Amino acid sequence: MAAKMEESFMQENLDRTDLKILRLLQADGRLGNAEIAKRVNTSAATCHRRTQRLFAEGYLTGVRALVAPQRVEKGTLAIVGVVLDRSTPESFGAFEDAVKALPVVLDCHVVAGDFDYFLKIRVRDLADFNKLHAEKLLRLPGVRQTRTFFVMKEVIDNAPLDF
Repeated sequence: MAAKMEESFMQENLDRTDLKILRLLQADGRLGNAEIAKRVNTSAATCHRRTQRLFAEGYLTGVRALVAPQRVEKGTLAIVGVVLDRSTPESFGAFEDAVKALPVVLDCHVVAGDFDYFLKIRVRDLADFNKLHAEKLLRLPGVRQTRTFFVMKEVIDNAPLDF
């Protein structure tokens, strides 16, 4: 399976060195260029050019630190299913524009099934969520119904991509 995936990547101008760079940065975004170059057996200049190309071509979209939610008073994780009152491009667009303005929403996905969207939200506690729900979520454009699932235990969160 991995060989087939590598072949499809290589067809899109990625070679084994590019894939190694991607894997290394995904595992530790703090790695410096010199360390990456050493690990992929290239010069620092070549490694830098390759990394910049990976950014320019959209294979790498950013590098950021993962903050421990509990340490910044965002220990409560909720997944919210949202049903809109209409399934039109305009109602979806209005909802998406409004939800993008809520910094508490970490992820927003259009889904198939009983809901139109799933939102991943982190808050301080249940009282904080209750206030957010009443003052913001229910007032988003086109919202007919929400259903909230509070996460009891995070088994896997932000796992690296397998490629």
